[in-house]
Amino acid sequence: MMDSVYDEFGNKLRVRVCGLCLEDGRLLMINHTGITNGDFWAPPGGGLIFGESLENCLKREFEEETGLVVEIQNFQFIVEFVAMPLHAIELFFFVKVLGGVLKTGIDPEMNHNQVIQEVKFMSWQEINGLSPHFRHGIFNLIPESSKIVDLKGHFKL
Repeated sequence: MMDSVYDEFGNKLRVRVCGLCLEDGRLLMINHTGITNGDFWAPPGGGLIFGESLENCLKREFEEETGLVVEIQNFQFIVEFVAMPLHAIELFFFVKVLGGVLKTGIDPEMNHNQVIQEVKFMSWQEINGLSPHFRHGIFNLIPESSKIVDLKGHFKL
């Protein structure tokens, strides 16, 4: 599956818009396969389409991946990820759920090679318990996963 990810997203700059969605002290996370040699947990988000606003992109991505309708709130931080052949700029915002029903959605760009395996709210303890290789790299830059809510600025992975 990693070849499919590299074929779709490799050797080009990708701008991603990601959402931090908190509920009862838990963070919404998505389990992807094919990005690493195992599971890979990260907040929902995806690629900005040319001509699309950041707000519309994040709303679309949430609906596709999680079934939830969200409202964009505060901008938090930027992550610059470079691990050739992948290069992404990720803009993280807090979001508030307005409606919808939580479900495991799809990544339309991946067609028949779906990478989304599970969507769920995870406790900070669960996120801390994930191997550093199996969670978004931003969690490896902070001493405790709950500190993600305090991040501001630019981070390089």
